[in-house]
Amino acid sequence: MNLNLSIRHLRAFTQVATCGSFTQAASRLHLTQSSLTATIKQLEQSVGLTLFDRTTRRVLLTLQGEQFRPVAEKLISDFDTAIGDLQAIAGQQQGQIAIAASPSTISRLLPSVIDAYRQQYPDIAISLRDDSAGQIEQRVLDNDVDFGIGANHSAHPELNYQPVLCDRYGVIVPAQHPFTAQDSIQWQQLIKEELLFLSADTGIRSQLNQFRKAGQLQLSDQKAILEVSNPAGLAALIRQAIGISVLPALAASTESFKELRFIPLTEPQMHRQICLVSRKGRTLSPAASTLLRLARQHFVSMPLPPYLENIDTTIESADENNAAHHHNIA
Repeated sequence: MNLNLSIRHLRAFTQVATCGSFTQAASRLHLTQSSLTATIKQLEQSVGLTLFDRTTRRVLLTLQGEQFRPVAEKLISDFDTAIGDLQAIAGQQQGQIAIAASPSTISRLLPSVIDAYRQQYPDIAISLRDDSAGQIEQRVLDNDVDFGIGANHSAHPELNYQPVLCDRYGVIVPAQHPFTAQDSIQWQQLIKEELLFLSADTGIRSQLNQFRKAGQLQLSDQKAILEVSNPAGLAALIRQAIGISVLPALAASTESFKELRFIPLTEPQMHRQICLVSRKGRTLSPAASTLLRLARQHFVSMPLPPYLENIDTTIESADENNAAHHHNIA
């Protein structure tokens, strides 16, 4: 059966059933009586049943009309609720946002952004998920999150990467280390050092591997690599003077490293770009779009940890001879 019916037919049916009169129902629906009569006739013809018995004084529901009435009322209620929910989402009066980012981004950059957003839209639920760079990309690809904040790990063709911050690499050393007397450290000075690393599945380690392949970071062949899966564990080993590590400034600015010294690396300077990562062809909800825009604005204007800068003011100032060595964090 080919039914060409709409919510308009259901509203007409329930209003006539409530009023028991085409005249009163037409007035409430702001229709002419002839238009309402034609709408009810279309409904009855489409279902092949008479839904109303007309008398000279009253319009009454047939048995089939009585049975259909609660169904029609529920359909209208569900429709109105769904439309109301969509309008509330459009007005950011309800909804939810999910973001994937590194732990350092969540702890150092996002609190002020989230606070500013929630002051305007307190009814929006927000979920922050800390992940590595590769996992951030995958969550965006899988639509597990609305957008991510991280690095260009794989240059995935289905993702948009908007660079917003430039994060300089440096060395993390304990307070008693000889390097603390220096304002900067050359990469060549690290060759004989006991270097500690984050595990291979992290973006920072992946980029350091790129540096090694490019010949910028060399390691002694006699030393076994000691790696840790999380920054807190890495900081504990450095604090114990077991070794030192190479990290970007944002990671080094977190609470885990507060008693340690960050010294920027030179010759060449190395950076990672922090990007807003979204999926191509996917329309963000109004809430997610607003939060993404707010994050971009805050990253430009907010106070940043040392050696972390707005993308417009950093990489261009590095030595042109080393420009080819700039890599995005993986």
